Amino acid sequence: MGVDRRADVTFGAQIEGQLRRAIRQGALRAGVRLPSTRDLAAQLGISRRIVVEAYAQLAAEGYLTLRQGARPAVAPVAPAVEDADPAPQPARARFDFRLSAPDVSIFPRGAWLRSLRDSLATIPDAELGYGDTRGVEQLRIALSDYLGRVRGVLADPSQVIVTCGSTEGHGLTFRVLAAAGVKRIAFEDPCLPDHREVARRAGLEVVPVEVDAGGIRVDALRRADAGAVVLTPAHQHPAGVVLSGERRAALLEWLREADAVAIEDDYDAEFRYDRAAVGALQGLDPGRVVYAGSVSKTLAPALRIGWLVAPRRLVPELREEKRLLNRGNARIEQFAFADFLERGEYDRHLRRMRARYRRRRDALVGAVAKLLPELEVRGAAAGLHANLRLRADDDEQAILTEGAARGLAFDILGAYRLAPVDAPPTLLLGYAQLGETTIADGIRELAAAIAACQASGGRRSGKRGSPSSGIGSHEAA
Repeated sequence: MGVDRRADVTFGAQIEGQLRRAIRQGALRAGVRLPSTRDLAAQLGISRRIVVEAYAQLAAEGYLTLRQGARPAVAPVAPAVEDADPAPQPARARFDFRLSAPDVSIFPRGAWLRSLRDSLATIPDAELGYGDTRGVEQLRIALSDYLGRVRGVLADPSQVIVTCGSTEGHGLTFRVLAAAGVKRIAFEDPCLPDHREVARRAGLEVVPVEVDAGGIRVDALRRADAGAVVLTPAHQHPAGVVLSGERRAALLEWLREADAVAIEDDYDAEFRYDRAAVGALQGLDPGRVVYAGSVSKTLAPALRIGWLVAPRRLVPELREEKRLLNRGNARIEQFAFADFLERGEYDRHLRRMRARYRRRRDALVGAVAKLLPELEVRGAAAGLHANLRLRADDDEQAILTEGAARGLAFDILGAYRLAPVDAPPTLLLGYAQLGETTIADGIRELAAAIAACQASGGRRSGKRGSPSSGIGSHEAA
């Protein structure tokens, strides 16, 4: 042991740090006697008082045992396990088509920084406390105005709850529903696995309900005996279909008949390329629909800003659940986002990204038409991914494996299913983070991977469930 007289750290802190490390790593085992304060001070050439205080601090933390008249001893503290060698990271894919995030390289840093600076300069001191757990009032007003104007959501600011992304919003809602007596909750099949796992952890039984070209099958939903349903009506995730008008009417009828609640995940409705996006389901029955959204697909997941628009009767319970969870989100960023919305920066950013993503989707569709003409791109011209339907006897799992060997990363529809189903094999191709030229090169490599699988005789057999490969890097918002 020694002390560095040129270091910025005090002698006492140096002694404490060296002894902590030695005890944690097992170099000093329980029961080992240390030098007396007088001896150690003499060895190091420092004041005895420094050693006394260092030993006292370590004793207070439980590392040493001090007894009058005896030398200090190492307490029976289990040594910390040395960090294992980190697992080798997979090589970065040359062509990453996974469903993960928007193109964060285009994040409007300058506009966001302006909103952040202006907000920080003008926030009253009183707003730097915990505040209302529903969120900053200025942001709830701005969100209410924006969602009403763009998505047709009917909401008073008092019904808006700011969350740390949509996954937290789902979790809050699931726990409130479970506490209210809901036992079973229906999910579209296929759907995002993270959200259904959050529902299970809230104590709800998850029931799969089939999705077809018209969206969730309401006839099957009626048979599910569920008290709530989670759905993505504007752009079903991940099948890419839009809930039809007829199904919307039937769904609202079921909600009233069953006295049930719908959780509408409006995760990427701002990105529709062939027409205006359909309005939010919530606008048709705001008393039975919990509307959830976030900026994770529109700005950047790193912001961790989402929202719920809840029926009035659920707001008190959701507000209390949020208080118990974390007492609310970071408020300074909420003020910044409110300013960002009010300045029109959010609208301008969405217009830029909508044009960019449309070009990328067009590039993907064009490359598929040229290089894989026998296959079909399915799903609405919307969102940040497209579905590529394979031949009926193709094995999507085998193609996933072959693609990975060729530097391709993408997802498969089977990984999102709850129940085994005899459905066409389908690849999910995200295009948000790839340039048009890269997309074309990636589809060329994908065509080679598919051809290699077909040539090897790999064929699909039986009904397909959820393959063991998981879902790549896709995350909930």
